[in-house]
Amino acid sequence: MQPCIDKQRSRDSAHAAASDFGLRVSSLLRPSAFGFRVSALLLACWITAFCPIGRADAADATPVKIIFDTDVGNDVDDVLALSMLHAFQTRGECELLAVTVTKPDELAGPFVDAVNMFYGRPRIPIGFTHAKLKNDPSKFLPLAETKDEGKLRFPHRLKRSSDAPEATVLLRQVLSRQPDRSVVLVQVGYFSNFAALLDTPADAASPLAGRELVQQKVKLLSVMAGSFKTNRHDLEYNVTQDLPASKKLVPNWPTPIVWSGFEIGIAVPYPAASIERDFSYVPHHPAAEAYCLYNPPPHERPTWDLTSVLYAVRPDRGYFGLSSPGNVTVEKDGFTRFTAAAEGRDRFLTLNEVQAARVKEALVQLASQPPCR
Repeated sequence: MQPCIDKQRSRDSAHAAASDFGLRVSSLLRPSAFGFRVSALLLACWITAFCPIGRADAADATPVKIIFDTDVGNDVDDVLALSMLHAFQTRGECELLAVTVTKPDELAGPFVDAVNMFYGRPRIPIGFTHAKLKNDPSKFLPLAETKDEGKLRFPHRLKRSSDAPEATVLLRQVLSRQPDRSVVLVQVGYFSNFAALLDTPADAASPLAGRELVQQKVKLLSVMAGSFKTNRHDLEYNVTQDLPASKKLVPNWPTPIVWSGFEIGIAVPYPAASIERDFSYVPHHPAAEAYCLYNPPPHERPTWDLTSVLYAVRPDRGYFGLSSPGNVTVEKDGFTRFTAAAEGRDRFLTLNEVQAARVKEALVQLASQPPCR
């Protein structure tokens, strides 16, 4: 499948010179034989000149260590969120330690592997859930099997999700090797993997049981889940799809949790113009093609999962406000109730109009940033 609409790459607001250069050459970015050779040369020049080595805005900052837990395949915001994490790693702002998957689809793991390879990071480990969960057909995971002239359009090494390590085994291995209170977990799907992690016993990776291992190694859980509009009784998808896991994790999690509720992502729709224009630095881009298969432009998809990633890596940049401390409880039907408490573990993101504009700009620049290879 060709990209759904002719595209041109976006500007990077952190590098104005690169932006101006990109705008001047964007008319050459077309998939004709000659045009693509010129495009590739120009892109190579752009990467050499402008691709950041280390974090551009704080070169001495320590990259945030991230584990990304996703139900990729159910919605396309997961794919854009994973693209953001690769952009952050390119900028030196994060280190993506692992990706764990909660969608029980045999193509979910290969698709994640394909995205990681597209961004030049084929060695990021992937873990797969063993939970018995509902698996609705995905509109875009078959991209992992799509071939052009007999070759995979998006190469990957993982053949089936079930060939990947079990998620809790991988989580224990990765966490045990990290400094204490250094890892930020980003959960943008079901609660299945992290809830199961709490119940794991000591093993060869660590003498600590799961909850104690989390308490020792994890700094923060940034979760896209719940709804915190006080005048509504919304039942949010990520909470309800594995409700037993949600009810297990929420009262037992031992570190701070910051919730990006349903109301945050829906207030910042991803611009259709970006999908149309900002990904054409290659003939095929996994995020743009997944978006088009899921619901093509002019549809503008809410950025639920992207907001949790943005907060996890840049919590101090003022993109969001934070509620007062409190405690979240998951009720019988899956409703997430927040009760303010001075010593509470939980906070949720808030957003005003000015912040929403800044968030949208950041999400577009990060999700569409070309790989540095």
